[in-house]
Amino acid sequence: MSSDTPQLQLSPGLTIGYRAPLARTAESIQLGKGTHFLLARNGRGKTTLLRTIARSIRQLGGEIRHHGRMQYMAEGLYFDAELSASAIFRAMIPRKHLAEALQLAERIELDLKKPYGKLSTGNRRKTSLIVAEYSVDPAEANILLLDEPFSGLDAYARQQFEEIWRTRSNNTLRLVSCHPDYDSMEMPSALIIQDETILQTTGESQTWNELKSLLN
Repeated sequence: MSSDTPQLQLSPGLTIGYRAPLARTAESIQLGKGTHFLLARNGRGKTTLLRTIARSIRQLGGEIRHHGRMQYMAEGLYFDAELSASAIFRAMIPRKHLAEALQLAERIELDLKKPYGKLSTGNRRKTSLIVAEYSVDPAEANILLLDEPFSGLDAYARQQFEEIWRTRSNNTLRLVSCHPDYDSMEMPSALIIQDETILQTTGESQTWNELKSLLN
């Protein structure tokens, strides 16, 4: 395997949960570079699976193997309320990526000067997503675990990030938990939690309209 090729493998019998199991894999799941969506109804284990992969909680059984620098963007991620988005970017994004990050922020109408604590939910989400995307090292393999990144985002901002995911996928694996809001959203690779089982479904023309009927 190349040093800049990300990989995430969930073994058969990987079991997630807290005191009791929420879901488990029936067979091995192997993910490579590109975007993979994580779909389930509320309370079925999406966040638990992301947290388990990120090692913030322990699995109840099975194994997780990965190759790549891993970052987990929790849905409740929060920065210092008094810092501006500009200050957050300058502190957390490598200098060589900063200009591009600031340009994206202006394009999606993120107020770079307003204190983080006064930003709307959507603009806080934009801040977190920009930090995650521009912390990726193009010389290494990267894994981004994104929990509900579209929450509160307007359609234009969402489209901008989806385009970034398409163009910046050579050395990055993204596992994205979300509730899609339009049927035609393309999902060529998706993990679904169905009947307490974690499974993968793939297809070049696969869309949310086809997948939503599988959730229970």
